[in-house]
Amino acid sequence: MATATSSFDRRRRRRRTALTGPVVLGLAALTALVGCSAATSSATRVARAGLVPPVHSLAAQSAPPGWHQARLPDGAAVLAFPPSMHLIAGDAGEVSAARLSAAGAFLLYLNSTPKQGAETLANWPAFRVRHQRGEDASSVRMLAARHGVRFLGGTGTCVVDAYVTRVHANHFTELACFVRGRTGASVIVAAAPTASWASAAGLLFRAVAAYRVR
Repeated sequence: MATATSSFDRRRRRRRTALTGPVVLGLAALTALVGCSAATSSATRVARAGLVPPVHSLAAQSAPPGWHQARLPDGAAVLAFPPSMHLIAGDAGEVSAARLSAAGAFLLYLNSTPKQGAETLANWPAFRVRHQRGEDASSVRMLAARHGVRFLGGTGTCVVDAYVTRVHANHFTELACFVRGRTGASVIVAAAPTASWASAAGLLFRAVAAYRVR
C-alpha cells in the first residue's frame, strides 16, 4: 500500500458496481446539480450549526459495552466499532469496519492503518489534505483541525474534511487522525457520505474516541 490513508478511496473503486446503486446514484445526481462548493459549504454550515460534534470536543473514552474490537496485526492499536458495523477485508496490516446499504454502498466506514508515510503530529492537517488531492479527490476542503487530542494510550492530531471523488463525483466527509503511542504511530479514518454526515458523525466520533494505541 502506497500510503496509510488511501484504503477507503481504493475500496470505493473496487466496488464500482455497488456504488451505482440507488443511494449513491441519488447522492451523485444531487451533488452534480449543486456543485462541489455547495456540498462542502453545506458540511461547513452543518458543523457551525452544532449538528456535528466539533473536533475540539473529541476526547478519549473507553468503548461502550457491546462494541466489537479489532487489533492491528502489528498490535500497535485497537479499533472499536459498534454492532451495527462489521469487519471487511482490506490490505495487509490494516483493519476496517463498515456499514453498507442494501446496494453495497458505504454508509459508515472506519479504518486503522500503521504509519507508512511522512505523517507527523505536526504536519498531519496539511499532509492529509495533500494526500486526498493527490489520490482520488477532485476537491478537498478542510473544515476543522486540532493538535494535542488525547487518545487512550497516546496523543493525536485530527482533521475533519469534505471531499469529492473523481469517480462518480461522490461527496464524503471524514474525521481522520494521526495518533502516536509509546511504541508506534497509526492513522484512524472515520467517514460517511456528506449528505448523512450530520447523523453519522456522533457514532463515528465515538468510535474514534475509543481508539486505543500503545
